[in-house]
Amino acid sequence: MPDIQGKQEFSVQRAAFAATIGNMLEFYDFITYSFFAIEIGHTFFPAHSAYGSLMLSLATFGAGFLTRPIGGIVLGIYSDRVGRRPAMLLSFALMGIAILTIALTPSYESIGLAAPVIVIAARMVQGFALGGEVGPTTAYLIEIASPQHRGLVVAWQPASQEIAATTGALVGVILSSMMTPDAIQAYGWRIAFLIGAVCLPFGLWMRRTLPETISHGEPAPEHVESSGHVAQARRHLRVIVLALMILASGTISTYVTQYMTTYAKNTLHVSSSLAFGVSLVSNGLQIIGAVLGGWLADRLGRKPVMFWPQLIVLVLTYPAFLWIVQSPDIWSLLFGFGVLSFIGSLPFTAFYANFTEALPQNIRGGVFATIYAVAIATFGGTAQLVVTWLLHVSGDPLAPSWYLLLAATVGLVAMSMMPETAPVKAGEK
Repeated sequence: MPDIQGKQEFSVQRAAFAATIGNMLEFYDFITYSFFAIEIGHTFFPAHSAYGSLMLSLATFGAGFLTRPIGGIVLGIYSDRVGRRPAMLLSFALMGIAILTIALTPSYESIGLAAPVIVIAARMVQGFALGGEVGPTTAYLIEIASPQHRGLVVAWQPASQEIAATTGALVGVILSSMMTPDAIQAYGWRIAFLIGAVCLPFGLWMRRTLPETISHGEPAPEHVESSGHVAQARRHLRVIVLALMILASGTISTYVTQYMTTYAKNTLHVSSSLAFGVSLVSNGLQIIGAVLGGWLADRLGRKPVMFWPQLIVLVLTYPAFLWIVQSPDIWSLLFGFGVLSFIGSLPFTAFYANFTEALPQNIRGGVFATIYAVAIATFGGTAQLVVTWLLHVSGDPLAPSWYLLLAATVGLVAMSMMPETAPVKAGEK
């Protein structure tokens, strides 16, 4: 690894900010779609029923996940072979093109079938870009951090996603309080997308200033072991399988949680301002939880911070949803979507550091990006469709909790089997 710490102009804080500000802006664009799924459905996917329109809109949201594995493989390998910085720049530029396309595409009433075709294509470009975003960025954060602070530095990866979600919710609160439902339906949701697009030049400029962290042809000395290539490959395969399970669990939790704004409006019939307000507070608490999780993981180890908060979430999920459904007021919503989101954000920060540390540098970006993208495509892209379908066929507003309980259980089992990688517990390899 090149001695990037030796460069006078380099600082870990500045580089981490530059990397994660781009990640934040990309996820803002992606998550904003889920917040305005109903309005986007009416604009581009008119149907005979509100349910049909929403399902078509959510299916298009899911279309963005189909190309995530492709982006993960292509851009992840590109980051390992060419560099982290060019991979992050490329993914960011592609996201900018896609978000502008969605924001500016005329409605179905204006240009007919071309409208949904254009939007679906833009969503697939977004998926490709995001598929190749997380792996290189997470690898970059691990590589710029000192061993004793990797958890805290990597924490800004999930924290940046929550900052994006919080910003999206804040925009939703502001728009819903300033505009009528008809105005939001007509053009308000486009404003939310364009706010993200305005920030794109700043993100590109910041990423261009990043120092590179890899030198081609160098081995990853922290992973050179004497036990043989076969044993090493088996260990890596075991970690990859467990990571896939954990990412599946976290992905379902994340995208069901992001769907709660639509759930609160559509199923619980609360006001838009309350739904967006609770989402704003919930996502804000997750930012705190993500950073706290990284800080704790550096001091206590990765596994304790993964396992115990996940167990608490598993125990509290169903009672929280029961309270929400029986009394959908601000206090039940804040507990169900706020407190549980805060606790649930702790283990996945520790996991990001854990999984990245367990991978050799020369395959770190590609493997992380691919596994992350596969998990997101398989479970994230279908999570909101599954929840909407469960609600529709069962008629039970508790249906989201069933899916969350299953996901939390799978994640807890996998977390308990992950190897410890924190220097405070395992020693620097």
